[in-house]
Amino acid sequence: MRLTKTFSAFFQSEKAGGLLLLFVTVVSLLLANSVIQADYIAFWNTEVGHHSITHWINDGLMTIFFLLIGLELEREIYRGELANIKNAILPIFGALGGMLVPAGLFLVLNYGTATQNGAGIPMATDIAFAIGVLSLLGNRIPSSLKIFLTALAVIDDLGAILVIAIFYTKTIAFDNLLIAFSIMGFLFILNRRKVHHLAPYLIGGAFMWYFMLNSGVHATITGVLLAFVIPFGDGGKNTASYRLQHILHHPVAFFILPLFAVANTCIAINPDWHEGLSHDNSLGILLGLVVGKPLGIWLFSFLAVSIGICKLPNDLKWNNILGAGMLGGIGFTMSIFITLLAFKEDGEAVITYSKIAILIASFLSGTLGYLWLNFTFKVPEKRLKSKK
Repeated sequence: MRLTKTFSAFFQSEKAGGLLLLFVTVVSLLLANSVIQADYIAFWNTEVGHHSITHWINDGLMTIFFLLIGLELEREIYRGELANIKNAILPIFGALGGMLVPAGLFLVLNYGTATQNGAGIPMATDIAFAIGVLSLLGNRIPSSLKIFLTALAVIDDLGAILVIAIFYTKTIAFDNLLIAFSIMGFLFILNRRKVHHLAPYLIGGAFMWYFMLNSGVHATITGVLLAFVIPFGDGGKNTASYRLQHILHHPVAFFILPLFAVANTCIAINPDWHEGLSHDNSLGILLGLVVGKPLGIWLFSFLAVSIGICKLPNDLKWNNILGAGMLGGIGFTMSIFITLLAFKEDGEAVITYSKIAILIASFLSGTLGYLWLNFTFKVPEKRLKSKK
């Protein structure tokens, strides 16, 4: 299976972005536990316009990340792997299993407790990290597995967005929500009138974000909604959707996501940090990401093939799908994002323990996925000898 130029560019961007995320996360954790700990953590909590710097990153800049996710999802639906329903069914089923099984395992431990709201945390996959780890395996990985993991992660992101919109919205100010959707309706009319300049959509999107922020629905949802009213056309290089997606790739991968990682992993790790891992919430996150993700992705993919609604690509085996499922357990960005929403009223301790559990689970998932795929795609000894 040949990779399109758009997908290849996307894969390379996510690959480099994932490696950068790993680097800045380690640096942030080191600074947060160094001699400058107090000043470093205080900086991210500095208030600017009645909100902390971290808050502006999470509710403001991350909207741009969700805009890019929306544009990528739209492209996948119209021209990518999801355009062909037969090709799309396998990653769709895999993504469903990768959301439902981890959430179920989390709820087994946390249902009826104060932390049951965190069920969405292990449902997410960090596409940048997952692709970054996959890229370390080089050209041995078939393009079909790269496409499967990428499509699965994009669908996963859509699932996470729906979870945020439905389950993490407490109170709604319907007047502001109505204004936000009215602006969206106006932008849709511009789309149908074939207005291809980006300016009115971006300006309208900024107003949409403001009213969505004040509606009670999480403001980052604006990014996804805006993506689907920006003209897609034939998806070519001259379309508004393609131009904006191309513009956003590098700023998101190399600035917004690293900044989010730095701001949200400045965690002061106390000597008794390991005690938090025994909490049902932390155990639910660890179990959901490390066990639930690969189990759910493999099980639902196997089910879809077994009942005959899709087939496994010829160059893949079921142990390869299991390895991709392990990489799906790298929650990181989206898992931390959902943690902040799920436990914003439960105190800093719960959030800190959840972040530590996410970091450990993501590290374990990435390491296990790399080792497993490295073993399953091991270069045959004959080929190694022929290269010498």
